Amino acid sequence: MSLSVPRLRIGSTEIIALADAEGPFFSPRAEAFPEATAAQWAEADRYDPGAVDAEGRWRLQFRAYAIRGDKGLTVVDAGIGPADSPARSWAPVPGALPESLAAAGIDPAEVDTVVLTHLHTDHVGWAVVTEAAVPSTRGPVDGNASAGGATGDRRPYFPNAEYLLQRAEFEALDALNPQLRETLTDPLTAAGRLRLLDGDTPLRAGRAVATPGHTPGHQSVLVADGRELALVTGDLLVHALQLLHPELAYAHEADPEAARHSRERMLGREAATTLHLATPHLTEPFHSA
Repeated sequence: MSLSVPRLRIGSTEIIALADAEGPFFSPRAEAFPEATAAQWAEADRYDPGAVDAEGRWRLQFRAYAIRGDKGLTVVDAGIGPADSPARSWAPVPGALPESLAAAGIDPAEVDTVVLTHLHTDHVGWAVVTEAAVPSTRGPVDGNASAGGATGDRRPYFPNAEYLLQRAEFEALDALNPQLRETLTDPLTAAGRLRLLDGDTPLRAGRAVATPGHTPGHQSVLVADGRELALVTGDLLVHALQLLHPELAYAHEADPEAARHSRERMLGREAATTLHLATPHLTEPFHSA
């Protein structure tokens, strides 16, 4: 997998794509989008030909994003994680996020904010890791993230960052994946690093925007400079089908109607506005809507 570091600049803010892995989806793509027509599939395949392999399987990218602004450095999502991560049952672990961060010139210790768009395992894999998974080159931990503030041998991979999650997502944890309480949220809470948000919230760079539907507390990140916008989508968009046809339901959405509303609301910008999309699973990291 290539560790190139594509970048997008919005005013003084830089959005950096961080590759973690790529691989096939775990079920036939027609099952993921049962309402899509043959014509819609053909249109999507023309738009994103890299998302279908020679056997007709849906091929996904797994990536995170960094947002570097005047006030700090934010990472959005945390990929599939190391070999022992919760995503190992279906995703091509280990991911390469540490190498991508290094290629982008980012030390995990300089990240001050981590936005978790939602609690699916391919978006939280590097958020908390065992000591064995932490590269020896990781920077120093500040006094508030000392070794005493962790659960067992699990540590926040970004040791000085505040981790942001929507409260609605946290409250749905047992329904989404109760295993993540032990592997993710409890260690973050013990380290004093978890902050729960209630809806749209300003960030050091841009703002978190509640985009529920894929999961109960899904959120995206919006960066604006005048009439130029960039949306780090999380799984608001998982396939080009949803960009071309936002009304199409995805089988793995908790609330398809809410997800459709979130997509249409975020994509339905004024014609005079330029909207860039930073998507974790499409072949190319940046798209114009």
